[in-house]
Amino acid sequence: MSAFANEVILVTGVANGLGRVMARKLIAQGAAVAGVDRQAEPLESLAAELKGTRFAWAVADVTDRPALLAAAHHLESQLGPYDRLIANAGVGRPTYADPFISADFEEIIRVNLIGVANSVEAVLPGMIQRKKGHLVAISSMASLRGVPLMSAYCASKAGVNSLFDSLAAELRRHNVRVSTICPSWIRTALTEQVKFKMPGLMEPEAAVDRILNAVRLQKRFHAFPMRTTLMMRLINMLPITWADRLLGSMIKSKKQPSPVANV
Repeated sequence: MSAFANEVILVTGVANGLGRVMARKLIAQGAAVAGVDRQAEPLESLAAELKGTRFAWAVADVTDRPALLAAAHHLESQLGPYDRLIANAGVGRPTYADPFISADFEEIIRVNLIGVANSVEAVLPGMIQRKKGHLVAISSMASLRGVPLMSAYCASKAGVNSLFDSLAAELRRHNVRVSTICPSWIRTALTEQVKFKMPGLMEPEAAVDRILNAVRLQKRFHAFPMRTTLMMRLINMLPITWADRLLGSMIKSKKQPSPVANV
């Protein structure tokens, strides 16, 4: 029997990309999926594709706390108490030092970090009460080190890592597990804009298999693929000024942004 059989799992950002693939695979493994996204049309098409299964959905933006809480509670009333949260919703695009536009920075932080916090609030009180649950954040390899032209994205994902580090330490006594998962490049709409080679680029199906295996094992932290993880860790071992110089040398022009990692 699958580890996900008969579980109720809330997945945010479920309408497209990784979230959509996750919903299909979780349903195929016997889970009930509560899907939340801000886009109604792809949600409706996913619901039609999964007709006859335990898939329930609601339109809500993760940055809109009241709407997200209401949607999550409504779906819980349909499917039952949540066993897991997979906080997958996110956005990513290049952000520059020149010009530095704080409004763009704020938007990415609101979705990728505040949106995750709102998603946690939607499920955590019930998990603590039941002394059972699993919080999963889809972070990114970009959380491991700030890189040029991706300041907002890197900061948002590093914030997610710190948030989940804190939660993991606090929630052990409540028997609520916490996982942070950091993929590298994945072929999604977010990486279609990239015009140069991305080492270790993965297809969504393969990436989701890796993600769900880490979820099944309740890994506290999982970054993949290994080669890219090692490269990032080696950069972090360099003297900081050397790392800055190395990463800065990779910038060809502002019109050729660093790839935006999967969310």
